[in-house]
Amino acid sequence: MATKTTSTAAEAIADLKDKGIIYDGCTVMVGGFGLCGIPEQLIIALRDTGVKDITCISNNAGVDDWGLGLLLQTRQIKKMISSYVGENSTFEKQFLDGDLEVEFNPQGTLAERIRAGGAGIPAFFTATGVGTLVAEGKETRDLVPPKQLAKINQSAAGPSKREFVLETGLFADLALVKAHTADHFGNLVFNKTARNFNPMMATAAAFTIAEVDELVPTGQLDPDQIHTPGGFVDRVVQTVSEKRIEQRTVTTA
Repeated sequence: MATKTTSTAAEAIADLKDKGIIYDGCTVMVGGFGLCGIPEQLIIALRDTGVKDITCISNNAGVDDWGLGLLLQTRQIKKMISSYVGENSTFEKQFLDGDLEVEFNPQGTLAERIRAGGAGIPAFFTATGVGTLVAEGKETRDLVPPKQLAKINQSAAGPSKREFVLETGLFADLALVKAHTADHFGNLVFNKTARNFNPMMATAAAFTIAEVDELVPTGQLDPDQIHTPGGFVDRVVQTVSEKRIEQRTVTTA
C-alpha cells in the first residue's frame, strides 16, 4: 500500500499551488481550539507559499505570534469564518480597521456547518441565533422542533412551532488538521480535547493534510480506536510540536 507520508510540512504543501489546490482566494479549514490541536507547522508552511486572500475557517485565530496569527501578521487572510477570536490583537486591529472580513458563528453552529459540508448536506435549520445579528439576511422558517415530532398525534391542537434560521454547510479547498497518531495510510487518532474541530474538518475539504506527533506502520492502529479513516486524508507529516500554552494559570501558594 502506498504511503501518504512526507518528510516535512513544507514538502506536504510545496506542490499544492501547481495542483490548483491552493491559490489566491482559496478557502482553507484549520483545526484547533485556541492553541490546542492546531497544525502549527503546516500553518507556517502555508504562510511560506505566499498564497493570499485566504478565506479561513477555524474556531479562532490563534494568538498574535503563533498559529493563524502568523498568517494575520503577513495579511494573507482576507476573511475569517470563526466562533471566538478574543486572544489576538492583530485580528482585532485588522477587523476594526476594515482590513479583515469576519463571519461570526455560534460555536455549535460552526461545528455543524463543517460536519454538514463533509456529509454533503448543503444547508440545515437551527434555532441558535434566531433574533440576533447571526440571523440577519438569512432565511428563517417556523418549524416543528424535532423533540415535538413524536407528539404530533398526541394533541388535538397539534405541535407548536418555533423559528429556525437556515445555515449553509462549509467545504474548503484544503483542510489542515492535527492528530496525535497516524499510520502511513492516514488513519488518525486524536488526543483528548485536541480532537475538537479536526475530525470533521478532515472530511470537509477537497484535500486534507494531517500533521501528527507519532507515525506508526499501517495496520498497527486498533481499528476501533481510529477517529478519522485514512480515506479522508491525502497526506501525513510527522512534526515536533512546541505545545505552547495560551494562558498559563498557576496557584500563588
